[in-house]
Amino acid sequence: MSVVAPSNSWLRAQRKSDLVELADSLGFKNYDGLKKTELESALDDFIAGNSSRFSSRSDLSGYFNSRTKAMGSPVKRESKEPKEAKEPKEPKEQPLKEELEKTLKTAKRRVTKAAEDIIDADDVRAASTALIQTPARSLSQVASRISLPATPADVAQAVDRSTLAVRRHVSSFYQDSGISEASNATRETLSNVTSILLCVSAFELWHIRPEVLANRYAFTVPAIEFLGTSDHPVYLPDMFLLLTASFWSPALTWAFTSFILPSLFGYFFNLSAANTPTGLKTRSRAQPQESVVDPLTYSITKALVSYLVYGQGVTFGGLLSETAIERLNGAVYGGYKGVITGTAITGLLSIYDAVLKK
Repeated sequence: MSVVAPSNSWLRAQRKSDLVELADSLGFKNYDGLKKTELESALDDFIAGNSSRFSSRSDLSGYFNSRTKAMGSPVKRESKEPKEAKEPKEPKEQPLKEELEKTLKTAKRRVTKAAEDIIDADDVRAASTALIQTPARSLSQVASRISLPATPADVAQAVDRSTLAVRRHVSSFYQDSGISEASNATRETLSNVTSILLCVSAFELWHIRPEVLANRYAFTVPAIEFLGTSDHPVYLPDMFLLLTASFWSPALTWAFTSFILPSLFGYFFNLSAANTPTGLKTRSRAQPQESVVDPLTYSITKALVSYLVYGQGVTFGGLLSETAIERLNGAVYGGYKGVITGTAITGLLSIYDAVLKK
């Protein structure tokens, strides 16, 4: 059994896999089949023999530091003395030389056995080995990878950036949806007296419709246990009433008193058209659009006709049905007084619109 010389302490602290990688990086190839202690000794001899070439490598700084310390130990000093005594001055020094060689061999055996015991503890010291190689560099690398907690200023900036991003997304979604264009178009359409007149008439029709076109049972929506709802009957307008006089008599009466007669008076007694100058004006001032039906005349006529028909029962020589008049007066919200209130509102708005156009 061959005795393996004690290797460098820095090499002993490395794992065998690290020693194999070190051998590859140094160009040492003859390590197949070697045990860890044999590989340590082989690398020690290889690096020591090429110390001038490897002394500048930073990854071998631990090796050379350990070697420098070992050179000053008593064992090394004793190992130098036999080399210097190659030429004995006196025959009496030969027994002393043999005793020293025996002592060195015994020390080598003890060191080899201790190295084999260290192999079993390599896995336990694996975590600390990486720090032993280059402590300062490893600590700096680990510290650079640790994410430090954010400061309050960084948190505030992150919140501001997130808020700004959400605001931009909401603004972009609002612009792309077309809500702004639709709202502007709706406002422009409703911002005139004609639209207000139509809204007032639609309000009257909403209350008249159940009277002239009554609802009839159509079907039932069954209960949904998951939503906790009960059976809900659905009623729809009875469209068969369109074929009877029960619908057409009050419908034509309302159309005559609230639309046809006021429109005729508003067309022929059009004060806005009569006051529109025919001559040319300055080009810088746009001409107001002329109304086909004067809204003020329309409102006044509707108020007078509603008072006479629904309030006084005038039938215009039997043209209107008294039954239809009573049905409409009971169906309209507030009776004929509600109709007069609506005409007063449209009349005031028509005056306000005429003032703004001047």
